[in-house]
Amino acid sequence: MAEIGKFLSELSLEELWRLFPIVLKEHDARYGDWYEAEKANVLSAAGAENVLRISHFGSTAVKGLVSKPTVDILLELDGRCDTARLTGDLTAAGWILMRRESDPFALVFNKGYTPSGFAERVFHLHARYFGDWDELYFRDFLIAHPDIALEYGALKLRLLKENEHDRDGYTEAKTEFIARHTREARREYPGKYRP
Repeated sequence: MAEIGKFLSELSLEELWRLFPIVLKEHDARYGDWYEAEKANVLSAAGAENVLRISHFGSTAVKGLVSKPTVDILLELDGRCDTARLTGDLTAAGWILMRRESDPFALVFNKGYTPSGFAERVFHLHARYFGDWDELYFRDFLIAHPDIALEYGALKLRLLKENEHDRDGYTEAKTEFIARHTREARREYPGKYRP
């Protein structure tokens, strides 16, 4: 796995986007099973002693929603977690550390990226301290409001045409929609994920 991490780190952003374009697919009923299997692998590698919550989020967590075929996992940790050890354990289990942030603390790992493109199963693992994360509210809102989920899917399909090889542009163009409906979700489910 170190080889693929080194390979990816040597590519320019443009080369990364060419090798890993934005791909949207109809919902695959297997996404939930993929999440459950990978959840077990993550907990086995990371150890459960400092894990407070693990969640499937993002579009693959919403049945019927067109999405990138990437299963997003949120791993929430308590403040005593040895993040260096966690990083080593997850890396040993096949995860590639792609980004480390300090404020707020976040580690982002990927799995399923190969020198020739995406594998069949692709995962993004977001490790953070336990919190009140917008992604969980937005997921729940889309599940509870299928009409908004359809609107979101249509937006993503429109954006794909102009941003297939520009992940930053694609993400930025969705920001206002996501922020607006996350605010609605927080009003609808006040404090649902508050520690």
